[in-house]
Amino acid sequence: MTVLPDWMRPPRAEGWYADDLDHLPEAPRHTELIDGALVFMMSPQRVWHMHLIDTLKQTLIAQAPPGIGVARELTIRLDKRNRPEPDLIVTTASLDWDRTWFAPEDVLLVVEIVSLESAHRDRTVKLRKYAEAGIPHYWIVEEENAAPVVHVYELDGPTKTYAPAGIVRGVLDRPVPFPLHVDLNGLIPRR
Repeated sequence: MTVLPDWMRPPRAEGWYADDLDHLPEAPRHTELIDGALVFMMSPQRVWHMHLIDTLKQTLIAQAPPGIGVARELTIRLDKRNRPEPDLIVTTASLDWDRTWFAPEDVLLVVEIVSLESAHRDRTVKLRKYAEAGIPHYWIVEEENAAPVVHVYELDGPTKTYAPAGIVRGVLDRPVPFPLHVDLNGLIPRR
């Protein structure tokens, strides 16, 4: 058995805290904190996944009204023990150069593009945690025949749970969090 490096040992019995992530320079890129445990993206990402992040980010930026920004692969500090890293965040917060996380109240939309490694967390754990934190909109993007399919969720405020608002193929037209028109098939070049 390989000995764990010192930086991987939790600093306290109850695990890691959200603020600890900013003090782990040795941690791999794309390290998340879920329920006090570090979660690393261990498998390499596919080109489909990375291309979709880039093209969807540019599409959201192009349609966002003033005062709305889009960030890629930064974390959201949900609470003391949870700081997940979604693929895209649509936010009202400023995109300061030194920012490493966003508060949930500043997040309008979270987008997770499912990979084999993240599928369970994206569909269950993060779905629940983002809703409990009060994030109003959540999209889970899956691959179907090389095209993106978006599972759209909206927050039901009184219950702090997400209600499914549709499964979208082809063209996504949404009035919230701001008017959006996304040609999903156009986000991925055809071979």
